[in-house]
Amino acid sequence: MEALILTCSTGGGHNAAANAVAEALSLRGHTANILDPYSLFGERLANAVGGTYVRMVQISPKLFGIVYKIGDTYRRLPIKSPVYAVNGMMAHRLDSYFKDNPTDVVLCTHVFAAEMLTYMRRHGMDTPPVVFIATDYTCVPFTEETDCDYYIVPSQDLNDDYISRGIPEEKIVISGIPVKKAFRDKTDKAAARQQLGLDPKSKYMIVSGGSMGAGKLRTAIRALEPTLEREDRRLIVLCGNNEGLMESLSGRYGGNPRVTLLPSTNDMPLYLHACDIFIGKPGGLSSTECAAARVPTIFISPIPGCETYNSRFFGGRGMALTVNNVRSGLLPAIRRLETDSALSRMKRQQEKYISGVGAEDIADLCEEIAGQGE
Repeated sequence: MEALILTCSTGGGHNAAANAVAEALSLRGHTANILDPYSLFGERLANAVGGTYVRMVQISPKLFGIVYKIGDTYRRLPIKSPVYAVNGMMAHRLDSYFKDNPTDVVLCTHVFAAEMLTYMRRHGMDTPPVVFIATDYTCVPFTEETDCDYYIVPSQDLNDDYISRGIPEEKIVISGIPVKKAFRDKTDKAAARQQLGLDPKSKYMIVSGGSMGAGKLRTAIRALEPTLEREDRRLIVLCGNNEGLMESLSGRYGGNPRVTLLPSTNDMPLYLHACDIFIGKPGGLSSTECAAARVPTIFISPIPGCETYNSRFFGGRGMALTVNNVRSGLLPAIRRLETDSALSRMKRQQEKYISGVGAEDIADLCEEIAGQGE
């Protein structure tokens, strides 16, 4: 089977989902190609689309929240959004790509790609079967403008949300957000720490701003400084691709042996299995990865929009704690998670709602579509 996975670098989650599905398909002997469709117009455009989003979130998350609300407003209007028209400009490039690269199924981990394919279909261009993969725990704006064959929705609890937006129920497939197999592997904490060179006896907390290094990381680390007075406490800070943040924190904490500063890492599954608590913003992928790894989780500073819904979904089901005021609320949340009863309860809820096999379920669907299922 030849599968094409279309993604977009507006945050690392869409790419992470694409990589997870590609891994699941490749393990079954299929070919899975990942493509940012904007790159068909040139890498400069692809980088500009992703870079604009990343800079907005890093510099002004509130501004992104306003943009998200504007997108949400179009749902009340009887016209297509300007986003649909802009993405339609990519249709002929994709049409040429499909003619040169026969494809059995195309999967979209970003709504922009789904809009491109929808435009193609509505203007008489042939497409392979199209699968849209949601990467957040809500029906994001513009999803209702798309015409896909299947919509991968991460929870039965979100079914009505999609139906109310006009997505036909018969097209909805309930599955988890796809994460790589390593996140749900039963990796022993001691073994993970040995591979990463971490102290086997210390208590490790991870503070992460996702791939963008966004959120109130500086505030969170300052709030956590009292915990570092204890000899057995360690802090791992993931700065993502935010070079300014990395430089700033290096100046303040670079000489502190209890604080480890890291940029983006390919060892995230190991770090999650090695840590005692994860603290970070509630991206759709990072939230799912934490739950699949059964890691005690605290959410801080969600980006307004999708991450607000992600935080509500996980917090409302006991899979994570949400701290609204980082300065005053973070330490009490940590103390709460250090009790055996709270830890056990959170892990039970993670097991109840997040299986971690979304990528495998999607691979099953792709084989069915291509007529290669059992």
